[in-house]
Amino acid sequence: MAKKLGERLERVRHSAAHVMADAVRRLYPEVKLAIGPAIAEGFYYDFDFSECEMHPGKRYHGHFLTPEDLPKIEKEMARIIEEDLSFEKKSVTKRKAREIFAEEEETYKLELLEDLEEGGVTLYKHGGFIDLCKGPHVARTGEIGAFRLLSVAGAYWKGDEANPMLQRIYGTAFESKEALDEFLTLREEAQKRDHRKLGKELDLFSFNDLAGAGLVTYHPKGAIFRWIIADYITAKHIEKGYQLVSSPHILKSDVWIKSGHYEHYKEHMYIFESEGQEFAIKPMNCPGHMLVYASRVRSYREFPIRYFELGNVYRHEKSGVLHGLLRLRGFTQDDAHIFCLREQAESEILGVIDFVEETLKVFGFEEFEVELSTRPEKSIGTDEDWEEATAALKNALDRKGLEYEINEGDGAFYGPKIDIKLKDALGRAWQCATIQCDFALPERFDLKYTDQNGDEKRPIVLHRVILGSLERFIGALIEHYGGAFPLWLAPVQVKVIPITEDHIGYGKDVERELRKLGFRVETDTRNEKMQKKIRDAELAKIPYMAVVGKREMENGTVSVRSRKHGNVGTLEREDFARRMRAEVDSRE
Repeated sequence: MAKKLGERLERVRHSAAHVMADAVRRLYPEVKLAIGPAIAEGFYYDFDFSECEMHPGKRYHGHFLTPEDLPKIEKEMARIIEEDLSFEKKSVTKRKAREIFAEEEETYKLELLEDLEEGGVTLYKHGGFIDLCKGPHVARTGEIGAFRLLSVAGAYWKGDEANPMLQRIYGTAFESKEALDEFLTLREEAQKRDHRKLGKELDLFSFNDLAGAGLVTYHPKGAIFRWIIADYITAKHIEKGYQLVSSPHILKSDVWIKSGHYEHYKEHMYIFESEGQEFAIKPMNCPGHMLVYASRVRSYREFPIRYFELGNVYRHEKSGVLHGLLRLRGFTQDDAHIFCLREQAESEILGVIDFVEETLKVFGFEEFEVELSTRPEKSIGTDEDWEEATAALKNALDRKGLEYEINEGDGAFYGPKIDIKLKDALGRAWQCATIQCDFALPERFDLKYTDQNGDEKRPIVLHRVILGSLERFIGALIEHYGGAFPLWLAPVQVKVIPITEDHIGYGKDVERELRKLGFRVETDTRNEKMQKKIRDAELAKIPYMAVVGKREMENGTVSVRSRKHGNVGTLEREDFARRMRAEVDSRE
């Protein structure tokens, strides 16, 4: 956290979290405190208000703290900051800490203490408020700069649905008011671009409790948008020498035991029994691709072998972490596995990085950041293989001249990985491509090839995605463009607007003609005034409108309005089609 936030800013935010907890305690003395860390965009603290009288005559009824309560908490925080209380670090025994929190009846703190090893623990105190905390903090509450409380949400204790539902207050803090104002402006813009909000407004997708949490349903416009992206990325893979494969959605548990997922990933898998055999719905595509490779004898002359699949996967995510298209239980990956010789690994990794850079630029992303994640504590494979795999990834990044951060211990259980995070129009990072170097699964699946001397050897495997989760990438695109997609991506590229009912027939002729040329077109046949139709098309963020009336019918033309350029004027239909074709081909 300190490395990404900056140590001083982390101290400010961590201290603000304590001040917020103190303020809430002063306002609601019966509240129970859980945890309150600094995070990337600010801080939060979790509270249990079940014993509190929140509003006159009203006690606990689920989510009772509302955004309207936040100004009152902010005002109390301001008083604590003005008091300029010192943050005092106290090192005590675990027994002493138990006594302190037992006296205050802080049940969640006592539970946290039970999870700690015997020995000394650290507490931080300011004024009459004391908390279980490792720190660090600023010296005094008066050093906390500009702050703002942002929102209220529910959160299960320790993220477990079997535990009590707490209330989480999110806030942020900066060292200056200018920095806070800039953050709030960007946050307001981000809220306008929220893919969940725009997904509903633009009629792209929906979630339904009847279907289940974390499972997205695409509406016609969303489905065509998804198809455009999937079609592009599939064609690019074929162009670059990948072979298409398709693997089953369910596989016997024997496969997942062999791959190691059953041991290392079981809690995220949907497992069921049928006719006395256990199966799992696939959370990953890699075992299926291993089976394709193992289906016949292989020669060194075939390498590299690149298998690609737009594979649907399902993962058991806790409901508390689900978030629109960004965190789902069912999603699609543009997944590929490259089987290659050890000496080919580095050049193949470089090729994948080039593929990622090219793809991000096509979709309008100019910047990205890179992390190299190393061996986790829970993993498979030999030390030598992990060292060689990590070196291959590192050398490729160095040869590309890319800056990257080392993310210690965050690799996959079977190999280290490169994560590439795109940066959108607001400068936010979104997880996108991943490249993993794997020596372990070829060993587990006993994959072989015959070398030039006729000896049997093992290939290595590069697991990689370019877009990553197709759903997450769609969410990123929606927010990057604010729903105003470039022409080549727009679900509806042209809205034909007949001025009166007398002009609908001609409008339909224009629609059919443009559809034959490959454009996505709709005609607005509603009994509404032209200005309302134009306004609705603008709200739907459609790139072009083709208004048709008596004059256009007589001359075989269309009156064109552009989302980007306003009123274009009257064009011959062929000229309008050429204009759009040039814009689509440029992908601008």
